[in-house]
Amino acid sequence: MSSNLPKVAWIGLGIMGSPMSENLVKAGYQVTGYTLEQDKIDRLVAAGGKGAASIADAVRDADVVITMVPASPQVEAIAYGPDGILENARRGALLIDMSSITPQTSVDLASSARDKGIRVLDAPVSGGEAGAIEAVLSIMVGGEQPDFDAAKPLLDTLGRTIVLCGPHGSGQTVKAANQLIVAVNIQACAEAVVFLEKSGVDLAAALDVLNGGLAGSTVLTRKKDNFLKRDFAPGFRIDLHHKDMGIVTDAARNVGAALPVGGVVAQLVASLRAQGDGGLDHSALLRSVERLSGSQV
Repeated sequence: MSSNLPKVAWIGLGIMGSPMSENLVKAGYQVTGYTLEQDKIDRLVAAGGKGAASIADAVRDADVVITMVPASPQVEAIAYGPDGILENARRGALLIDMSSITPQTSVDLASSARDKGIRVLDAPVSGGEAGAIEAVLSIMVGGEQPDFDAAKPLLDTLGRTIVLCGPHGSGQTVKAANQLIVAVNIQACAEAVVFLEKSGVDLAAALDVLNGGLAGSTVLTRKKDNFLKRDFAPGFRIDLHHKDMGIVTDAARNVGAALPVGGVVAQLVASLRAQGDGGLDHSALLRSVERLSGSQV
């Protein structure tokens, strides 16, 4: 293990956080993890990392603190207060929040951290569970250039496309746009699937040829099997995409951008959640189209 690599504290070991933290361990980083479920801490320890009993315990000696939790309230819960990151991390530490939250939450966090001598980057990711496991994530970063430069070698271990998009909150703004594009893309694919099946076409053959042309996309490549097998085990849950559609529609309203199609898809995501499908993968937008088309789901 190389001693000149920064010591990393990792808070949040979920579907994304677990494989990402393990990729850092494989790259030689000393990673101390904390999350609410002990079995997930045990998984990191089994992979060669260390476990911590609390956030304070995890971050105390860390050079870099990485957070990967579901939404703004969780980021605020782990960052603030006497047991939080800002009170317990050392001055000069770099906090990289990889959660997908509102841009304003990121701006506020960076401002609060500055008073404690802690540097912050917002660095949300795209690529889903597969991208996390394969370390090919796209990472959109907001913050200052020197902090980005310091974080870049570590981020290169987690992803393939790493871009500084602007000041604090910019990473979250780009992530919101990403989630808009992904949701609309999945919805379009879902509508095509139902149309093709009701027309009696060989679905697997149709999706193969569509994916080879202008209709092809990373979404179709990654989600094709979900559609074909009706396998909606979560890589990215509808509940989280619902949260993200709220972020993008709210942020767009604040800047005066119209999202006519995005607004409709946001409602379709919300309706899917209301029907009890919030825990399924976002490819389950297919279920919504099937219901609208008269199929029993």
